[in-house]
Amino acid sequence: MFINHMVGMFYHPKEEWGTIHQERYSVWHIFLAQISILSLIPAVSMYIGTTQIGWTLNGVDYIKLSVNSAIPAAVATYFACWVAVGFIAYSIHWMEKTYGGHVNMNECLILTTFTATPLFLAGLSALYPMLWLNVSVGLAALIYSVYLLFIGVPVIMEIPEDRAFFFSASILTVGLCTMVGMLVTCVILWDTLVPLSYAAL
Repeated sequence: MFINHMVGMFYHPKEEWGTIHQERYSVWHIFLAQISILSLIPAVSMYIGTTQIGWTLNGVDYIKLSVNSAIPAAVATYFACWVAVGFIAYSIHWMEKTYGGHVNMNECLILTTFTATPLFLAGLSALYPMLWLNVSVGLAALIYSVYLLFIGVPVIMEIPEDRAFFFSASILTVGLCTMVGMLVTCVILWDTLVPLSYAAL
């Protein structure tokens, strides 16, 4: 069912939001059946890409991570995705009454998860960690996620479209700040607690 919704989000997103809203998923179902799987995409792709192919800026010089270094980085990425989705959903739930929303945490988590799905899928580009490719795919996924957010908020949060626009802008700000926070945290961890080590070519 989740796969069908993911496909529907690319063909008829507004109608799909309505279908998703009617199904009323539970928090546990979302975390265990959806986020747990989606979070594997960037984590496993990053592990394979950085250990088997290696980073490259020009398609010529490759830098590989050692397996012992890549495993904790992949595990950290996996759980960081869980934390990010949970934090954004909680922030939406905390802000909703300001904009006239009256839904529970389940709907906030559904909105966050399906909005972020293109970003999770973009993690597949990490299988070939070339900077221009990863940035291009990530940017395209971000643009589509923003589109999904703006059409999904009035449906899932059950608020008028004029308020939904400003609510969506607030959610987008929280989401971008969360992404930046994740990147900064990763850089700090890789520089201090879990330093990266590179494999000999």
